[in-house]
Amino acid sequence: MMRRGSHWALAFMSLLLWRQSATIEVPNDPKILADLKQPPTITKQSVKDYIVDPRDNIIIECEAKGNPVPTFSWRRNGKFFNTVKDLRVTMRKRSGTLEIGFRNGGRPEDYEGEYQCFATNDHGVAMSNKILLRVSKAPLWPKEVLEPVVVSEGSSLVLPCNPPPGLPPPFTFWMSSMMIPIRQDKRVSMGLNGDMYFSNVVAQDAQNDYSCNARFLFTHTIQQKNPFTLKVLTNDPYNDTSYNDSDPYGGRKVAESTPTFLTPSGSESSKMVLRDQQLLLECIAAGLPTPAIKWFKKGGDLPAQKVKFENYNKTMKIVAVSEEDTGEYVCMATNHLGSIRHSIFVQVKAAPYWLDKPTNLVLAPEANGRLVCRANGNPKPSIRWLVNGIPINSSLPDPSRQLMGDTIIFRSVQMGSSAVYQCNASNQHGYLLANAFVSVIDMRPRILGPKNQLIKVIENNRTFLDCPFFGSPIPDLRWFKNGQGSGLDGGHYRAYVNGSLEIQRARAQDEGTYTCVASSILGMAENQVRLEVKEPSRIVGAPEHQSAIRGSTARFDCKVKFDPSLAATVTWTKDDKPIHLGWRLRKDEESLTVPNVNEGDEGTYTCTVETEIDRDSASARLTVLEEASLNPSLSSALPPDLPDPPMDLELSDPAARSVRLTWIPGNDHRSPVTEFLVQFVEDRWEPGRWQDLATYPGDLNSVILQLAPFVNYQFRVIAINQVGRSAASRPSPQYQTSSAAPDVIPRGLRGWGSQKDNMEITWEPLLDLEKNGPNLHYAVWWRRKDSDAEWSNVTTTGTKHVVHNTQTYVAYEMKIQARNDLGAGPESNVVIGHSGEDRPTGAPTELRLSKVDSTKANVHWKPVKQESVRGEFKEYRLHYWREASHVPALVFSKENKTKGFYTTVAEPSGILSDLVPFSRYKMFMVVANNGYQGPPSNTVEFSTKEGVPDAPSFFRIKRRGLDSIHLEWDKPLEPNGLLIGYQLKYQTANGSREGRPRVETFLPNVTEFTLRLPDRSSRYNFYLSALTQVGAGEVFAEESPFFGNEENFTDATGLVELTDASLASAFTLTPPPTPTTISTSPSTLPMSTTIEATTPTTTSTTATTSIEADPTTLPSVLVINKNIDKNVLDTHYAVAHGREIWNVTVEHNSNYANVSWRHNFPAGSSEFVLEFTLDRDKTMKTVPVSQQPPITVADLMAGAKYHLRVYSHELSNVTSKSVTFETKQAYIDQVDIATQGWFIGLMCAIALIILILLIVCFIKRSRGGKYPVRDKKDLPLDSVDHKDPDGSFEYQNQNKNSSDEDNKPLQGSQTSLEGNVKESDDSLVDYGEGGDGQFNEDGSFIGQYTVKKDKDETEGNESSEATSPVNAIYSLA
Repeated sequence: MMRRGSHWALAFMSLLLWRQSATIEVPNDPKILADLKQPPTITKQSVKDYIVDPRDNIIIECEAKGNPVPTFSWRRNGKFFNTVKDLRVTMRKRSGTLEIGFRNGGRPEDYEGEYQCFATNDHGVAMSNKILLRVSKAPLWPKEVLEPVVVSEGSSLVLPCNPPPGLPPPFTFWMSSMMIPIRQDKRVSMGLNGDMYFSNVVAQDAQNDYSCNARFLFTHTIQQKNPFTLKVLTNDPYNDTSYNDSDPYGGRKVAESTPTFLTPSGSESSKMVLRDQQLLLECIAAGLPTPAIKWFKKGGDLPAQKVKFENYNKTMKIVAVSEEDTGEYVCMATNHLGSIRHSIFVQVKAAPYWLDKPTNLVLAPEANGRLVCRANGNPKPSIRWLVNGIPINSSLPDPSRQLMGDTIIFRSVQMGSSAVYQCNASNQHGYLLANAFVSVIDMRPRILGPKNQLIKVIENNRTFLDCPFFGSPIPDLRWFKNGQGSGLDGGHYRAYVNGSLEIQRARAQDEGTYTCVASSILGMAENQVRLEVKEPSRIVGAPEHQSAIRGSTARFDCKVKFDPSLAATVTWTKDDKPIHLGWRLRKDEESLTVPNVNEGDEGTYTCTVETEIDRDSASARLTVLEEASLNPSLSSALPPDLPDPPMDLELSDPAARSVRLTWIPGNDHRSPVTEFLVQFVEDRWEPGRWQDLATYPGDLNSVILQLAPFVNYQFRVIAINQVGRSAASRPSPQYQTSSAAPDVIPRGLRGWGSQKDNMEITWEPLLDLEKNGPNLHYAVWWRRKDSDAEWSNVTTTGTKHVVHNTQTYVAYEMKIQARNDLGAGPESNVVIGHSGEDRPTGAPTELRLSKVDSTKANVHWKPVKQESVRGEFKEYRLHYWREASHVPALVFSKENKTKGFYTTVAEPSGILSDLVPFSRYKMFMVVANNGYQGPPSNTVEFSTKEGVPDAPSFFRIKRRGLDSIHLEWDKPLEPNGLLIGYQLKYQTANGSREGRPRVETFLPNVTEFTLRLPDRSSRYNFYLSALTQVGAGEVFAEESPFFGNEENFTDATGLVELTDASLASAFTLTPPPTPTTISTSPSTLPMSTTIEATTPTTTSTTATTSIEADPTTLPSVLVINKNIDKNVLDTHYAVAHGREIWNVTVEHNSNYANVSWRHNFPAGSSEFVLEFTLDRDKTMKTVPVSQQPPITVADLMAGAKYHLRVYSHELSNVTSKSVTFETKQAYIDQVDIATQGWFIGLMCAIALIILILLIVCFIKRSRGGKYPVRDKKDLPLDSVDHKDPDGSFEYQNQNKNSSDEDNKPLQGSQTSLEGNVKESDDSLVDYGEGGDGQFNEDGSFIGQYTVKKDKDETEGNESSEATSPVNAIYSLA
């Protein structure tokens, strides 16, 4: 018993060590392999039993790899084979393959023997199998004189062959001297040993050339034995003409005989066969009439899937023999006179075969690992270990190595421990040899993938960023984004051990550069991957199904959307084949046009948009209709309809598991049939229930149906088009399939214990259509795992079998097979199950805590022994509960909670989290298997530290007066410590801007606060948290309601609530009128609005309303003072309910803007207010308007940014969203041109020229010359420019009453088509400041020069003013 316990302990230690091992997988990377030192590995060798042709050179293969390149040596018959001294033997370069040539003489037989190859380098020695080399032999038949064989008619006969013993054995056959094969049948046949057997002889068998031939495969020669002469004695003369197959004796009386066996002899014999080979059993009987042969297996059925009968049932062959084929096989020979039996006892032995073949082990220094060599056979093979070709017991000792039967354990390996280990498993039927090296390496981390890779992914798709790496010891790999933060693992990131980073749903914010860093004690390596997230390619306007009359034009639209940074292509296909665009079919960016439609154009058209990383497609069908009838009522195409059901179902081509079904399609009613649905009904399992069998394309009307055996079928067909399904066709004739053995393995095989001393084996039953025949039952086998015990089995019709009297939690091997009256189905694979579990007997010990803080603690304990678990170890289960709180009078729950820890290390520990701060806890631990938990450990009591509190249980904001807000709250449900007060932070919030935060602190017994408002229209954000000694807790955030321009009431009790929604339907949308220009004087802009309502009497009531709602949402409740007049209340409620302002748009220039919006107020029911906020100094101006939008607002500041919202004058809480716009810069040159030197010089030159001209004129006048001048020498100039305080200008003609004479042009000047004066571009009038241009006596200008007004801007203002000339223009300054 102690010995058994130590074995289990050793196995448990081996399991723990294996779990902690750090096996390294070497990547197939050329650079890594070039630098990696590895022991040799045999890659190619000749077969164990090697037969060669004596006419060819002998080649014995042996190839190996390793680093450094290995050298090769050979042993022959266990001794060193010196290939250098033998001139006939050469070894290929960089290889161990031997080539033996015989050009210069020598006999191949001299080189027969056992060869073994050894590959050696600095890190170990690998060895090949032992190769038995033999030379093929084809000996001659012995010289012999064969006497004629004389036999009576009706007797049995055996003609012996006895071929010469060749290597390999020859293939025998019988022929005549004319090289005609001897006819074989049920009566005459050749046995497995080559002899010719006659069950009974007829006169026609007499001939003189029965010759046995032997064909030798290696030499490709056929040798013939001397022929037999057969003479047949008959009682009556033989007449050729009377012979026929039904009466081979030609009517002669020949004595009949009961069956006797020609081979094998006796009543029983035995046969031994090796596993996985084929078993050949033979029974040849004599008798007249010729006996029939039948085969049976005692105690079971013949394996139907593996058995074959040959040679007219005289030979039974079972392929791939397994241990289940062991048993007694009976052959029975029968004719009408009697029968005879022969029993053959078959034993199945097995050469060794692998259960767990050792594999190469690559380890880092100080790592652990193991080599396992497990083999099975019959008899059980012995396991022998070698290291570098030397028995392990004779090799140098290695302190890191421990031999444990079929396992070698390695602990804390060191550099220099590399070696090649050989495992030899052998019994009397053969052997297995496996090489497995242990390579101890150290290598700096390396990144194997491409550098700086670019990955493109579609938004919301999953993607992987790959970073393959290698190093020894195995490096730790971490991912970083944009070179910041800690490692990425968690959330929608998932890091894999192979270096890949999974992003489950890529979003736009996931774009960036990701860096993978592999690090170990030997160094680090890194690589970067750039991720770009792209918008998906979509078809936003899909093509639609169309019906087109022949000769018309069809058009399919396909509007696509894709990421602009990707190149996309849009292609069209018809019936999944590319469309050839040419002179008829035309494609543009968003459509495909099919002109002059004909029948060949009918089909399914598919539009596909594709980029390098995704694609999308949509399809539509084109149906071509006949030309419209001359009857006007039929000129338009009828709509498509459901198809008619198929007709005339016929069955043909019957087979065991199939039948052909043919039908005639019905009318498709202008919508082509896309598919046919075939259904069936059967009368055995679910009679009357039609089930779907298969669907087929709409262009087929004859299909082969795949059926199940043992079912009486009846079929029907349903046609399907785009409109829907047709009615079902009439049922077909019935069709019965024949029975067959099951061909499905029962699913869901499992073994589990419902009690501690049993195991329930359960499985899912076969479906009705999988039974294949009558009398379905199941054969179940089971046995203890890793034992040589025979299989126990049972046959049952149920789906469960209970194995009783088992040991607690023992592993069993199980398999199952379905059978019916026709035979057995395939066997399942072996499945591992376990018997029942029992309550664990051991308890964890020394339960303790460390590092206890406010919410978590580290838990430590001593583990239990594995055998005490008495089942599959599931977890260590920690039970803990909150015993008390250190906060006085706090009410809490004492709920018992559990947390599981799965660990098998020697010093287990875990983290207990989610604890409540400032509390006292108790806990204990148990060990649990799948069904039970063990006794408890010691109970531990501990207290958590004080923490920050939860958020206050509630936080409410009330408005009490014009200038104050009242706040109320209550203490947290979980203080997590002793409360020392509350902290309130608040700050003004105007849109996205927040003001300077302010802080108020309160004692723990204070739960309300009134805030005085310096500005009635300001909104505040409040952040309230409770305080303990540790700090501030969770924040409860609230935002003060938006009150717009309304006043509020101080009497909160005077509020009533109206919720009648029936009035909303009384209002309809009003279409917008023509644009109106508004300009308001600054003195008329109110900052708040008061609603005045008048009752039908002479009394008037003034009320201020306050609607507490978000400005962007529509209020459903109107709160108003209850003492307001009832008529006013009803009026305002009817206006407010369901009202909305949206879609504010601004078209702006430098100093004006066209404002438009949409609303659902009734016409004339409300005025609107335009609220402009100047961005630079936050000054706010409002413009009330009574006209319907659009509205033109003039006198804006050029180059300024404004925020605009529109709200109702009566219901100021009904407001639009704020929009932002910026006016254009004014076209004004900011440089004073009068101070420029070039301008002063130019003016002086002009003045000088004018002075000269005046002097010339005076001279001519004094000489009497005439000079025509008008009374008005100059055109009147514009009046003095009036500059607004904001820097804008208005140019107006002050002389409004000037006569028509004043406006006439000068003689000789050009006029426009309207008769207006066309001023020259360089006219001096343009530079005048105002008034008429005048000269002093010296000719200089009077007045100062100013900037010329921009012509375009003036024209723009004039056009704006012309829109509504009756409105005055006011400034917003």
